[in-house]
Amino acid sequence: MPLDRPTILLADDDPTIADTLAPFLERAGFHVLVVSDGVSALDKAQKHHPDLIILDVLMPRMDGRETLRRLRKSSIWTPTILLTQVGEASERALALEEGADDYLNKPFDPHELLARVRAVLRRARPGERSLSAAWLLTADDLVLDRRARRATLKGKPLELTPKALAVLEHLMTHPDEAITRERLLEVVWGWEYPAGTRTVDTRVAELRKVLNDDPAEPRFIETISGEGYRFVAAVHGEG
Repeated sequence: MPLDRPTILLADDDPTIADTLAPFLERAGFHVLVVSDGVSALDKAQKHHPDLIILDVLMPRMDGRETLRRLRKSSIWTPTILLTQVGEASERALALEEGADDYLNKPFDPHELLARVRAVLRRARPGERSLSAAWLLTADDLVLDRRARRATLKGKPLELTPKALAVLEHLMTHPDEAITRERLLEVVWGWEYPAGTRTVDTRVAELRKVLNDDPAEPRFIETISGEGYRFVAAVHGEG
């Protein structure tokens, strides 16, 4: 196995996906291990310690979510991206709550997956629980309790709408990463929601108001002109 190439474990029972993605990722500079079910994925992950895992949700023998749960239960915090075929925002939120670092809906552009892979690897901390798997997120004096669904600033509870809290959660679990308005709309509202990206801007404005965050000199949320937002404070996860 090449020592200078990050290893990706790709688990998908669709041979078309595997036969397309594996060589694409190899050309992008990764070493790729391919399996077709969750049981084999769990075995390979435990034996080969890949740098990142890509799991299809719908697989035989053991589905992607159960595979992910067993990995996390075994304290294997390898960054993981789920490939889903579900459009509901609640289902996507569940995937992230179960410890996935990111997800991508099928069908997808391989270049989009590659961008997600690189972004996840950039923020990964080898051997440590990923921010997406942590229940308590801290950035300076801002604390987000994902289980209790509440945030505090300097110890004082913040009054936030559920959507604003969900936007904050996604930004904090993806720090220093440019997140497009379209991505936030997809994650928080779902593409089935009849709203434009201005809805995202409204919730970010709500966050900035309660966080007393100046857009000109942001402590937490930076605007990326023509694209979206970035959470600029360092984030630490616990639990």
